[in-house]
Order: sequence, then structure tokens, then C-alpha cells
Amino acid sequence: MMPEPLEKDNLAVTIVGGGLAGSEAAYQLAKRGIKVRLYEMRPNKYPPAHRTSKFAELVCSNSLGSDVLSSPAGILKAELRELDSLIIKCADQHKVPAGWALAVDREAFSEEVTSRIGSMPSVEIIRDEVEKIGGGPVIVASGPLTSPSLASDLKALVGEDFLYFYDAVAPVVLRDSINMEIAFYGSRYGYGEDYINCPLNEEEYQRFYEALIEGEVAMRHEFEEEHFFEGCLPVEVIAKRGRDALRYGPMRPVGLKDPRSGREPYAVVQLRQDDKEGRLYNIVGFQTNLRWSEQDRIFRLIPGLEEVEFARYGVMHRNIYVNAPVVLDEYLRLKGFEDLFFAGQLAGVEGYVESTAMGLVAALNVFCLLKGNALLSWPRETAIGSLLWYLNNANPKSFQPMNINLGLLPPLPKKIKDKRRRCEAIASKALESLRAFMEPRSDLF
Repeated sequence: MMPEPLEKDNLAVTIVGGGLAGSEAAYQLAKRGIKVRLYEMRPNKYPPAHRTSKFAELVCSNSLGSDVLSSPAGILKAELRELDSLIIKCADQHKVPAGWALAVDREAFSEEVTSRIGSMPSVEIIRDEVEKIGGGPVIVASGPLTSPSLASDLKALVGEDFLYFYDAVAPVVLRDSINMEIAFYGSRYGYGEDYINCPLNEEEYQRFYEALIEGEVAMRHEFEEEHFFEGCLPVEVIAKRGRDALRYGPMRPVGLKDPRSGREPYAVVQLRQDDKEGRLYNIVGFQTNLRWSEQDRIFRLIPGLEEVEFARYGVMHRNIYVNAPVVLDEYLRLKGFEDLFFAGQLAGVEGYVESTAMGLVAALNVFCLLKGNALLSWPRETAIGSLLWYLNNANPKSFQPMNINLGLLPPLPKKIKDKRRRCEAIASKALESLRAFMEPRSDLF
């Protein structure tokens, strides 16, 4: 269907998609008194990888990444807390142990977001698929799993600069089925005991590696070619890059000691708590496109997982995004349109929190547009501003979705060698810049 045209005099906005970005955008607009029509096609139609009809469902990992100011991801979360982000607020409420990371009970988290959005009187929830973009103002936050019909309409709007990549989901297993006589609790360098670790010696690693690179992957459907995002490679793709690629990637043993031997293992597989009760654990960094029967066979070669019970197998899906430097302006608005905005991963960022941030940015720009105010130019020193800078200035010929990282944030005037201290100094500057940006805009923040 096509959304009904909305009148600017009524300050009403259409938001397409009830994921992280769409939910954040709906909240930010509704709390400012703007009427919102939030379209979500679930449960009438489910995209690949989704299992529920709840808003902000986390389909990959349950971790939102590092939550300390000595990391770029932590800086972004701190900024979103300053900006009263619904997603971060709900994540904080339903967090589970994960060391430095902010991980959540994914079911309770999405239920909380759904409940809060549903209780806002300014939000009308419409459970129907949007197949064609109608009159504005509109925020398209349909996510990386945009339906084929809407994707086709969007491609017609943006032309051949509408791109895609593949993403994969890691398996989730039952905690009670892990052999804790082999596996052990611990975090790198002794920072807590939030992960379950499965150690491998060289012979065990070799056996697992050989099985993995020979494993049969699931058949792709409409996918024309492999085009993986480097930040979320399937584990079998990493393995095929070389025998030790996994040992320098998701199976790196650095900073961990097997309590049985007191030594660092040859390789290690980590599992992270996936729910508040601690019954479910996901295999960290093991996004995969292996057939389910192959996951059963190959992952049980990992010591400690010999008789593991899978709560969810890894799956693979196509993620869609626009070539932002070509088709979007600095406000996440489609070039040539006054009131059509993109948000979330569709806009060209990668990651839960980055998607949330773009939902917030799009919503605030729409609010400014409706009020007749200038759209927002975020400080470059902030993590949000750096992400927007990347979307506007990246090389369009090699553009890929990007997580927040130190390479995006401007360098400090004085070089600090220690990465942790350098990041903390950048965090201080970012939050100072954000507060200075917000202070004269009391009518908005």
C-alpha cells in the first residue's frame, strides 16, 4: 500500500519501519508533540531473520557493543543518553552481563520498546506493508531487510546507486547444554567472568578449521553475488582467508587463560549471555551461512559444545543500503526532495547503535522542517557528527556501511599514544561539543 498523504499543518509524519531507527524516530517526534504514523508490516509479513512482530527486534547479536568511554561505541552511547534515546534507555533497563559491552535480554528489550511506543498517544501504529513511498514528510527506516516491493520503489527513486550487502546471524545455544567441565567463565585480561570460553588446542583447531572451510552453505535465493560487509563476515568466509585468520579474529585467545592449564589456549570460542535469565548464549563472531545440519555437525567439534542444543541456528540475509554520498544530503534527506528522509542501516551506517542514532537525527531534522527552523548540522567532534560526515564525504565508488570508530572522529590537537587515554580525551571533547550544541536549542532538546 501507499501511505496516505499527510498535511504539514497537522504536524504529522509517516515512518516506515518499526526497527531500531524507526522506533527511535517515532519516540523523538511523538515526545515533541508531533503526530506519527508508524508503519510495520509484521506480523502480516515477515522478512528473513525476523521471528516476532515486536519493535526494535534484534536479529543478530544481543550486544550493542562497548559501553565505556575508552571506546568509540561507548562515546556514541553516551551522546545518545544525553539526547534521551529511547533505545539506549530500554537497553539500560534490560541489560545482561557482558563485560565492557552493553548486551540485553533481547525479548524483554523489544517488548519494552514496543510497549513504550504503543503507549504514546501521538503515535498511530499501522500493521501493513508499505510498497510505495507516498506524500511527505516521510522517514524511511525499513531497515536492511526492506521488502522487495518497497526496495523496488526506492531503487526507482535513487537510481542505480541503491546498493546491498550480505549479513549473517550467529547461532544461539542453551546454556545448560554447554559442557562446563571443558568450557570456563572469563573475560579478556581478567575483566570479569561474563563470557563462556571454549578452549582449543592446535589439533582441535585444525580439525574444526578443516571442517568449517569444507562445510556446505545454504543456497541463496534471489541474491545475485556475494558482497559481504567486512565488519560482519560469516565465520566460514573468514576461515577461507587463511588457516590462522580465525585465530586473529573471533577465535583469538589473547588475554584469556584456561584455568585447567594456566596457559593461553591455542584458540578459543567465546559465548555471550543472550537473555536476562542466562539460559541462552550466542556464539560470538560466528555469523554464518552454513546449512543448519552443517552447523549441528561442525560447531559440535568445538570442545565444550559436543552435545550443545541450538535455540536458534545462524541464518543469512540480504542487507540493503543507499550510496549515501551520492543520494543523501547532510541531513539524511534524499537529494531533490524536501521532506523524504532515510534512517538506520538503510542510510549507510552499520550497527544497532549507529542505526538508532540515524533515526534520532532524521526525526530531529523532520521536526525542524515542520517548525520552519534550519535543519541541524551536528558538530564534527561528536560521534553522531562524525557518522554524518562519513555518509556525506565517503568515496562513493567504494562506499560501505560504517560503524563508529576512531578513524571517523577528528584527531586531538596533541597526540596521545595510549589508545584508551586518547579515546577518553576524544570522548570528553565529543560530549563537551554536544552539550554546547544542545544548550542554545532549548526548544528542541
